[in-house]
Amino acid sequence: MAEEVISKERINYTIDLLVTMVVDEVSESTGKNSKDVLVDFILSKTGKTLYDDSTKLWCNGPSYIAEMYMDEISKK
Repeated sequence: MAEEVISKERINYTIDLLVTMVVDEVSESTGKNSKDVLVDFILSKTGKTLYDDSTKLWCNGPSYIAEMYMDEISKK
């Protein structure tokens, strides 16, 4: 079976959607403003890893990524 090639544009779109879902989930569970969560997430190690499409983190669901981020910020 041939491997399907996903365009960079589709990957970026998927990542952006995941960020939206992760921010909503984290904001809801922490009670923090979603705009603040968005900025913190984008600057975090998890956010940077997600935007590095070679890591394939974008293949995971938003709950997995939100949990990864929550683990990261709990260690600060």
